[in-house]
This record gives sequence, C-alpha cells and structure tokens, in this order.
Amino acid sequence: MMQRTGHAIAEGLFTDEAEPRLIGGQDRDSGRIVFPCPPGDRFTPVPLSRTGTLWSFTIQRYRPKSPPYAGPEAFRPWAVGYVELPGQVIVESRLANVEFADIRIGMPLEMTLIPLDPDAPEPVLIHAFQPATGPATGVSA
Repeated sequence: MMQRTGHAIAEGLFTDEAEPRLIGGQDRDSGRIVFPCPPGDRFTPVPLSRTGTLWSFTIQRYRPKSPPYAGPEAFRPWAVGYVELPGQVIVESRLANVEFADIRIGMPLEMTLIPLDPDAPEPVLIHAFQPATGPATGVSA
C-alpha cells in the first residue's frame, strides 16, 4: 500500500484509492483516451492502468522558468519519461526511484505519487512512474 502524505497538485488527476491511478478521459464519440481528462461533457473520466512501459525519456538538467514551474528553488535534475499505458494512452511523467544510468526504453513501470518539493512542509503530490515490482514483471526496484 502506498503511503500518501500531502495533497494533489490538482483535482481530478488521480484516483483516491490505496494504489492510485491516473484519471484519463475517453471521448464519447471516438473512444480515444487522453490524459488528463478534459472538462466538459465530451469526455468520460476513466481510471488508467497503473502499469506501463517506458516509451521514451530525457533528463531535465536545468530549472524550468517560473511560472509555470512551482517546484523547489534548489534545483535537482530529474528524469522525464513518456510511459505507454497498454491500449490506452502515452503519458508524460517524472521517473522516480531509479538511477539515470539504469533507465531503459521498454522497462516496466508502475505509478506512484511523489512530492513536487521533497523539502516542503506541506508536500504537493504529483504522479510519477517507477520501476515495476512484483511477480507480473520480475523486476525489482
């Protein structure tokens, strides 16, 4: 079970389950799934898969402009990946709990929540993907 300390960066991005999932939107006409779920009546909210594979990635090595960046002033590089959720959508996400040198295209990943600023007194939580664990993948973190 994932321990959740803090609050979500925005409403409606992920479910409020013990093992949260991202909330996508399924187009009522075409069936196409997008993330995040757009407002309005055209899309039906759908929980997305917690697991996927790394489609592509890069390392963010410089502090983004503020606004929109609202993270810590003391910048630390992070990995950003595109994670393919099978049969659903490819989502952009931070990669967590993995060394940069160990990141590989096609690696199995699972969703987690991490603080945007780990040093903040009241953490703001964002979604991230980390190396998958468990019998389904055979990969350990």
